[in-house]
Amino acid sequence: MKKYTLKDYIPWSEIEKKWLADPKFKVAFDELQPEYDLICQMIDKRLEKKMTQKDLADKIGTKQSAISRLESGDANPSFKFLKKVAKAFDAKLVIQFK
Repeated sequence: MKKYTLKDYIPWSEIEKKWLADPKFKVAFDELQPEYDLICQMIDKRLEKKMTQKDLADKIGTKQSAISRLESGDANPSFKFLKKVAKAFDAKLVIQFK
């Protein structure tokens, strides 16, 4: 089995640029962008607070698997759930239409 090193990997920025050149991919990507932005913000905030998924789950009264599903995009969280997450981060949840 081949052992991979960093030089074997293509940077995400190159892959993203290539994929976004495909109009069909770009439409699908743009439709999912708000969801991915929210997921990235949540993960960034959790890491900034030095919390594990379990730490966050315990703080809001849920299971670690629920946080994992949310962070992987396999969940459709309620507004109430997102407010609990924001409170656990000592943050304010802001939702807006543009």
